[in-house]
Amino acid sequence: MGSIFTKIIQGEVPSYKIAENEDFFAFLDINPNAKGHTLVVPKIEENKIFDLDEDSYTKLMQFSYKIAKAIEKAVPCERVGMAVIGLEVPHVHVHLIPLHTMADATFGKKEKLSSEEFKAIANSIIEKVEY
Repeated sequence: MGSIFTKIIQGEVPSYKIAENEDFFAFLDINPNAKGHTLVVPKIEENKIFDLDEDSYTKLMQFSYKIAKAIEKAVPCERVGMAVIGLEVPHVHVHLIPLHTMADATFGKKEKLSSEEFKAIANSIIEKVEY
């Protein structure tokens, strides 16, 4: 049985996809700290980030960088923060969070968005991703 992220990657669970390549998948967090909060995951199911081989880790960071730059252009914010905690889902995931205040990085404050808002945010980020 795959993780929820594997199910998202395989299209079994719907998501607001931002970008994907042969190795990685980026999508909006459905329980976001801030508008534009995006998760970047490897397509291989690995539980801990430091269990990735060095090449996969480096490529994950490079892919995350491209997504963060797109978020920065598409979502008004002071900066895009990054967190790798990985306790909620046993599948490596990078949180890219548009930050306005430190509270946006604490995972204690959540935004409520409509489906239309998610779609609009996803589309605005998608337009800014550079490959």
